[in-house]
Amino acid sequence: MTKEHQIEENLIEQLKELKYTHRPDIVDRKTLEQNFKVKFEALNRVRLSDSEFLRLREEIINPDVFVASKMLRERQYFQREDGTPLHYTLVNIKDWCKNEYEVVSQLRINTENSNQRYDIILLINGLPVVQIELKKLDISPRKAMQQIVDYKNEPGNGYGNTLMCFMQLFIVSNRSNTFYFSNNKNQHFQFNADEQFLPIYKLADEKNNKITHLEPFTKKFLSKCTLGEMISKYMVLVESEQKILVMRPYQIYAVKAIVDCIHQNRGNGYIWHTTGSGKTLTSFKASTLLKDNPDIEKCLFVVDRKDLDRQTREEFNKFQEGSVEENTNTETLVRRLLSTDYADKVIVTTIQKLGLALDGTYKKNFKERLEPLSVKRVVFIFDECHRSQFGENHKAIKEFFPNAQLFGFTGTPIFEENAINKFREDQFEKYQTTESVFEKELHAYTITHAIDDKNVLKFHIDYFKGEGSVDAKPGEAIAEQAVAEAIINKHNAATNQRKFNALLATASINNAIEYYRLFKEVQKKKLAENPEFEPLNIACVFSPPAQLIAKNGDSSDSYRNQRNAADIKQLQEDLPQELEDNKQNPEEKKAALIEIIADYNKQYGTNHDINNFDIYYQDIQKRIKDQKYSNKDYPHKNKIDLTIVVDMLLTGFDSKFLNTLYVDKNLKYHGLIQALSRTNRVLNDTKPYGNILDFRSQQDAVNQAITLFSGEDSSKAKEIWMVDPAPVVIDQYQKAVEELGDFMQEHNLVNEPQEVYNLRGDAAKIAFVKNFKEVQRLKTQLDQYTDLDEEQQSTIESILPKDTYQEFKSSYLETAKEFKKRQEKEGDDAPEDIQQLDFEFVLFASAVIDYDYIMNLIADSTQKKPSKQKMTKAQVISLLKSNSNLMEEEEDLTDYIDQVDWNKGQTAEELKQNFETFKVEKYDKELSAIANKHGLQATVLKSFVEKIMNRMIFDGEKLTDLLEPLELSWKERRKKELALMEDLVPQLKKLAQGREISGLAAYE
Repeated sequence: MTKEHQIEENLIEQLKELKYTHRPDIVDRKTLEQNFKVKFEALNRVRLSDSEFLRLREEIINPDVFVASKMLRERQYFQREDGTPLHYTLVNIKDWCKNEYEVVSQLRINTENSNQRYDIILLINGLPVVQIELKKLDISPRKAMQQIVDYKNEPGNGYGNTLMCFMQLFIVSNRSNTFYFSNNKNQHFQFNADEQFLPIYKLADEKNNKITHLEPFTKKFLSKCTLGEMISKYMVLVESEQKILVMRPYQIYAVKAIVDCIHQNRGNGYIWHTTGSGKTLTSFKASTLLKDNPDIEKCLFVVDRKDLDRQTREEFNKFQEGSVEENTNTETLVRRLLSTDYADKVIVTTIQKLGLALDGTYKKNFKERLEPLSVKRVVFIFDECHRSQFGENHKAIKEFFPNAQLFGFTGTPIFEENAINKFREDQFEKYQTTESVFEKELHAYTITHAIDDKNVLKFHIDYFKGEGSVDAKPGEAIAEQAVAEAIINKHNAATNQRKFNALLATASINNAIEYYRLFKEVQKKKLAENPEFEPLNIACVFSPPAQLIAKNGDSSDSYRNQRNAADIKQLQEDLPQELEDNKQNPEEKKAALIEIIADYNKQYGTNHDINNFDIYYQDIQKRIKDQKYSNKDYPHKNKIDLTIVVDMLLTGFDSKFLNTLYVDKNLKYHGLIQALSRTNRVLNDTKPYGNILDFRSQQDAVNQAITLFSGEDSSKAKEIWMVDPAPVVIDQYQKAVEELGDFMQEHNLVNEPQEVYNLRGDAAKIAFVKNFKEVQRLKTQLDQYTDLDEEQQSTIESILPKDTYQEFKSSYLETAKEFKKRQEKEGDDAPEDIQQLDFEFVLFASAVIDYDYIMNLIADSTQKKPSKQKMTKAQVISLLKSNSNLMEEEEDLTDYIDQVDWNKGQTAEELKQNFETFKVEKYDKELSAIANKHGLQATVLKSFVEKIMNRMIFDGEKLTDLLEPLELSWKERRKKELALMEDLVPQLKKLAQGREISGLAAYE
C-alpha cells in the first residue's frame, strides 16, 4: 500500500467518525447522478420521471462555476411534464447542518474528452462540493495548486459538463501540510514574467495558531456543520467580478465575535485587524448577516472620509450588487434611516453626515425626525476607528442611540502611549483609548500575524546618511536638495527599475510645493547634462484651501463650488497637517496647486482643474494602481513614478504596485505604521518587501511603534517585521553562490555557466534549478536595497560578476524550460520530482528588458560603427536569454537577431516591422516543411492552420478530413495523424503565443 493510499484510507475513517456516510458504490458519473436523484427527491418531497431528471440535470449543470454556485444557494424553478411548477432547492439552505454529507474516493468521471479520477470528494445532498487531493511528497503549495488548476482547466474535464460544476473548495494535503482554496472560473496559476497567485489558505485557530496536520484540520474544518457554515455563510460571491471568495480564518472569527456579541447583547467591542488584512470584506459579511437579524433595526457602516465612503460603497456593491445606496446628502441619509425597506437595513455613510443628522441646531431639524429611531437597536460598525471615534460626533451618536451597539475596526488601535485626546472621569483626566471607547477587544490579527502568514510583506528601512556628512539628529530635516538627489539616484533600485512606484511624504504643503519645483529643476539640469537621463514622472497632491474653492467662479457655479468646498472640508478632517497649512497664505497654495495640476494635464493629456479636485485625486490613485500594466500595454509615459504628498494617500490607500515610501516628515505610532503599510501589499517574488527610505533618522520612533503594535509578544516583533540588513543578506548570497560552486564541483565541473549544460541526469539538473533559484532570490532582494555602500556593491559584484551572473540566468532558463516542456508533455507520467518543480520564472523577469528595449538596443548598436557598438549581436542574444519576460518569443527573436546585418543601421520601428515579416516567412517555411514531410499540399495545411488560429478551436475530425486524399488504411492514417500532430502542435502553440486553443490539449 502506497503512503498516499494509506493517508486516503485514514482520512475516510476519520470522516466516517464525523458522521459522513462512506459511499464506495459511487465510482463514476452514472452512480454519482443516481445518488443525487435520490437525495434531490427526498429533499424536495417529489418523484421525478427519468426524462424529468435528465431535463433537470441539463438545467442545473452549468460550465460557469459562479452561476452554479449561485444556484446552489438559492431556490429554483422547474416545470414538470404535466405543466405544474416545482420550486426546489439543491440543498437545505435554511439549515445546512441538516443536509446529507457523504464521502467518495477514487471517483472517475468519464466524459467525451476526459477520464479523470479524484482522490476524495465530499458530497452535500449528492452534489460534489469539496475535492481533496492527497500527495505523498512534501508539497510546494503553489505547485500543488497549479496541478489542480491545470487539471480543472483541461478542455472537457468534467468540471463544466457534470455535477462537478458545483465544486466549491479544493483541499491539498500530504498529511503534515494542508492548504485550501476556492473554485473559480478562468482560474490560472501564471508561472511567468507576470506571475499572479491564487489566494491559498492555511487553517488557524482564534489565536492564529496554524492547523496544518490533516487530522486536526479535518476535525476543525470538515465537521459537517462547520463545512456547511463555511459554504453557506463564509464564502462570498463577488457579483461584479463573477468570483468566489472564501474568507480567511481570522475574518471568520471576527465576524462571529461581532454577531455573538450582538446576539447576546454584550455591549460594544473592537476588532484589531492590521492594515491590508481585508477589513472591508469582514465588515461586509458582518453587516449582511445582521440584515437577517429581526432584533436589529439598522446597521450603519461608518467611515470618516468622503473618498472612503465611495470606496467602501463600491467594495460592498462589488461583493453584492446594490447592497448599499449612495447617500448623496444628509436628507437622503435621514430618509433611508427612517425607511422600513429591507434594502435600507445596511447603510454606508460618513461620520460627518451622521453628525449633521444628529445636530439639533441644524435648520432642517433632522434630529427631531429621527427621534422614533433613537429607542431602537441600531448597530454601528466604524471603519478605521483609530481616526474617527474620539470627537463630538461619536459622543452625539452614543447619547442619541442609548440602545445602540458600537463596533470598531482598526489596524492601529489607540493605546495610552499613542493617545492624544483626554476625557474627565471621577474628577480625573484620562486619555481616550480604543478600549475606553469600545469597551473590549473582540479579536486581534496584528501585522505580526499578517507578516508571519505572508499576507503582507516585511519592511526594509534605510535610515539615510548623507555622503560624508554628520548623521542627522532624530526628527531633524536635512537639505531638500540632498533628499531630491538621493531619491533620483536610488529610485530605480528601490522600485525594481520602475516596475513599482513610490510616495514622498513631506512635512507640510509648503514643503510639498518646494519639492515639486525642486525636482523639476534638478531633473531639467540632469537631462541637459546627460541626454540619456530618464526623468521620473512626478505628481503632487494636497487638498486645496476650501474657503477659496467656495468663492471660485461666477454665481452660476456657486452651488457646485459650495459642494466642492464642503467635500474638501470633509476630506481635511482626516488631514490635520493640510487643514492647518491651508489657513496660512491660502492664495499661494491655491496658485501652486493650479500650477501642479496644469503640469499634470500637460504630462498625461488630461483636463483636470482645482474646482473638481476629487476627480484629479482619483486619477492619481488610478495611475498608481495602473503601474501593473506592462509598458507595451500601457506606456511608461502614462504612469506615475513618484507622488509627493503631505497627509493624503498615507492611510486607506492600497496598491500592490506601490513598494517605496520616502519619508521627510516626523511620524510616530499609528501614523507611522499606517504610512509604512502603504508599501507592504503582496504581489509576487519581484516585490520581496516594502521599501522605506527615511530622511529623518526616526529609528527610535520605528522601534516604539513596532513594540506598541506587535501584539502579544513584542520581543520577536522586530525580527518578524524587518528584512535582514544588507550585510546579513550579502553573507547569505555569498553562501548560496559557494554552495552552487560546491555542487558543480561534486559533478566534476568548474563553476562556470556553460558547464551547466554538461550536467548529466535529471537529479543533477533539478539540483541546479533549486540551487540557482536561491541565488536569484537573494540577488532580487539585494537589488532593491537602497542602503548599499560602494564597498558592499563591489562585494556583491565580486561574489558573482555581472556577465557570469547573466550567463548563469540563461543556463537556468534553458534548463527550466526543458523541464517545463516535460511537465506539459508527460503530465502525471513525468517523474514526481519533475512534476513538483516550481521554476518561479517571475524571479528572472526584468522590468526593463522588454520587447521595445531589445529592439531599441539593436537599433542603437547597429547605428554605431563596429568599434563603437554598444553591444555585440552575441551580447544582445545573451541578454535576451537571461530574462524570462520574452520566453514566448525568445526562439523567434534569437533567430531574427542572428540574421540582422549588424553593420546596416535600422531604426527600432524598422526592426519591429522586419521582425513581423521574418516571423511570417519563418512559420510559412516550417509549415511547408511539415506539409512536405507528410505528403500534404502546403496551401491546404496552411489553410487548415489559419482556420484554427481564427477560431482558436481545434477539431480532431477536421484533421482526419485533411488526410483523406492520401487514401491510407485506418491504421496508417491513425499513425500519420499522430505523427502530423507531433510536428504541428508546437507550431500551433507558437502561433497562439500563450493563448489556449480549445480542444488541443484533449487531442494531444
